Amino acid sequence: MVKTDLRYQSYIKILEEELVPALGCTEPISLAYASAKAKDILGCHPEHVILEVSGSIIKNVKSVIVPNTHHLKGLEAACAAGIVAGQSEKELEVIADVNDEEKCRIDDYLKQVKIDVKHVETGHVFDITVKAYAGAHESLVRICDYHTNIVRLEKDGEVLFEIDPEVSKPVKEERVDRSLLTMVDIWDFVESLDTNDVKPILDRQIRYNMTIAEEGLLGDYGANIGSVLLQTNGQHVANRAKAYAAAGSDARMNGCELPVIINSGSGNQGITCSVPVIEYAKELHCGKDKLYRALTLSNLVAIHEKTGIGTLSAYCGAVSAGAGAGAGIAYLQSGDYEAVTHTVVNALAIVSGIVCDGAKASCAAKIAFSVDAGLMGYAMYRSGQEFKGGDGIVMKDIEATIKGIGRLGKDGMRQTNEEIINLMINSGRTVD
Repeated sequence: MVKTDLRYQSYIKILEEELVPALGCTEPISLAYASAKAKDILGCHPEHVILEVSGSIIKNVKSVIVPNTHHLKGLEAACAAGIVAGQSEKELEVIADVNDEEKCRIDDYLKQVKIDVKHVETGHVFDITVKAYAGAHESLVRICDYHTNIVRLEKDGEVLFEIDPEVSKPVKEERVDRSLLTMVDIWDFVESLDTNDVKPILDRQIRYNMTIAEEGLLGDYGANIGSVLLQTNGQHVANRAKAYAAAGSDARMNGCELPVIINSGSGNQGITCSVPVIEYAKELHCGKDKLYRALTLSNLVAIHEKTGIGTLSAYCGAVSAGAGAGAGIAYLQSGDYEAVTHTVVNALAIVSGIVCDGAKASCAAKIAFSVDAGLMGYAMYRSGQEFKGGDGIVMKDIEATIKGIGRLGKDGMRQTNEEIINLMINSGRTVD
């Protein structure tokens, strides 16, 4: 694949679009972003706020700690943080710069201002509307389909901006069509890649995601899955790959105030795609060029898998990312195209039953299992073993299998997602 090829340029652009920084779990941060924007339009701090959100937003915000909020959880905390201390121009880093005084003001705001949460279903799995009121004035911000995609802005009933999410392109720019991704083209791209074209993107991913992984092992976050793995199973590279990835999630799900580089809209998926591959590259002394190619492979495989599933689903995103990591690790060990594709199929066959029950401490354990599945998938290939077409959800080839996984995650698990949401709503959270 030559640089002038449309696919080459598109794949670079996809990496640029997907591998961006975010502070905190991306769903509460998206809510904080919308709330900060609503405050900006209103021109003051709202006296009353109504949040109208899809069930999947409730699921992914309910149990995760919002960074820079004195360890507060939930939709109201994310909204208050965005209103009191948010800088909307920073988008997914909207609450990255919050001082101690502002943290206290977030606490006070939550005590003084009514924030109502309403569960609404519009047909969009990802849907956030923030309605803010002060005196006789009001504002509205709606984000739909992915984390920064604002589709409607209002002030005092006047529409300032609107696109129809059913038919229109995203607000900021036309994103590259992800259907251009295929495994054979991803492999061609990785093999012909000028790594200088991805170096700035991947250097940032390496730096950010390894930093939060190391912090997760140093601190006391959630259930400390990363530390448990190291204490229990030792320092072998396969265990380190799982432990460091889990530790990054330990920290991120439990209020760590460090950013990560996301993949497919998720910090956990960004960590899972990158940290295990980086650990293996260090162990194998592969050098930066091969590491860049392996990370490119891992990231693009995960994006390809996740495209059919969608941003949010009952299908755990760590599964796709773990299979991507397995592909990257296979590449580092001189695996060819056949090795990589068999690794991905094997991994998906092993752990595609993991459900997403929202962002919270146990995500770290799911990440560890997903990375393990990627490693097992490659070990199976090296031993001459594989899951074949017709074995459950494994189809005739890798593209058919990935397409099938997309249908399973997006359509087949829709009712599962609704049941998970019902369980979580009824477990103690009151929404209308």
